[in-house]
Amino acid sequence: MMKSLKIGLIGTGYMGKAHAIAYRNAMAAFGIPHDQLECEMLAEVDEDLAKQKAREFGFKRATGDWKALVQDPDVDLVDICAPNFLHKEMALAAIAAGKHVYSEKPLALNAEDAKEMTQAAEQAGVKTSVGFNYIKNPTLQFAKELIDRGDIGEPVHFRGVFNEDYLADASLPFSWRLQQEYAGSGALNDLASHLVNLAIHLVAPITSVCADLKVVYKLRPLAGDSQKTGQVENDDQAHMMVRFANGAQGTLEASRIAWGRKNGLSFEITGTKGSLVFDQETLSELSLFMAGDDPQTQGFKRILVGPEHPDYQAFCVSAGHGLGFNDIKAVEVRDLYEGIVNNKPLWPDFRAATQVNIILDKVVESHANNAWVDVEQYDGEHK
Repeated sequence: MMKSLKIGLIGTGYMGKAHAIAYRNAMAAFGIPHDQLECEMLAEVDEDLAKQKAREFGFKRATGDWKALVQDPDVDLVDICAPNFLHKEMALAAIAAGKHVYSEKPLALNAEDAKEMTQAAEQAGVKTSVGFNYIKNPTLQFAKELIDRGDIGEPVHFRGVFNEDYLADASLPFSWRLQQEYAGSGALNDLASHLVNLAIHLVAPITSVCADLKVVYKLRPLAGDSQKTGQVENDDQAHMMVRFANGAQGTLEASRIAWGRKNGLSFEITGTKGSLVFDQETLSELSLFMAGDDPQTQGFKRILVGPEHPDYQAFCVSAGHGLGFNDIKAVEVRDLYEGIVNNKPLWPDFRAATQVNIILDKVVESHANNAWVDVEQYDGEHK
């Protein structure tokens, strides 16, 4: 067994901070010794910012050059929390240096890049993990158990929504997130990628899609000069119909301009014996309807997740107290640690994330052709 897993974190924005918190929380929640999961080195765009964030996040060392972090002999795992367009270069450099890689989603800007990254990692024999963290929620782990053991019968329909309002204000300035060169697609990459991963995880592989994309606010003011505008190049809204390998149907939609939705990830799964309903904004609750219940008292049952459910007890011994987003990331880090230190399979890895990228590319193709398109299966199954 490896003596310790030493982390090198690139990027300290929204997700970089979430990852830093998750390392600390995972040690406390799951009893991982502090000398076996070490926050070794942090990289940012310049030395001063890197040193400041290293002090705040509890990393031993800092650098203004991410390439130095990748090459550092004391870094075992490179954790990529940089903008989308940098994922490929950073991951390939880390793999070439023999490092394990933990990357935020989407893995790449397109499927071809994702395939290249996956092939490089597999040839090098390094472990990979991608931050589709919502599936690590104890509530969704329990939902997966209910589906797998047949409590709601065979899934026949999945309806998923992931709406947020972080760009709902048309006066918000133009940024890299609105440019295909740097972000790829818009709400599709940023939000719908989670839905796609979730649908595959809970229902079955997606075999075909029919999609529609829309840019609602085509121009946005430039930062620092509101008299000038930038052309928005990617989607504000994404809608798709999907077909699953098990015969189920589905609809998925995502928006980054949906006023009032803060973390509006929700889904409903209809089965032949019941239904499941989930809302990420109440992430420790699950609604379950069972067709076999007494008709006089039949209805959706509100389940408050507690210590009887997967991974919850590591955080709290009392039901109904609820968990949060950073707790879910801690579960993800626990899985990452065990996968590398104990040589256990990791999921979702680069291969599974590549399947998501394939589907997102097919969504763009479907929209362009105004037609259903078939989806290639890149063997993104659980291992």
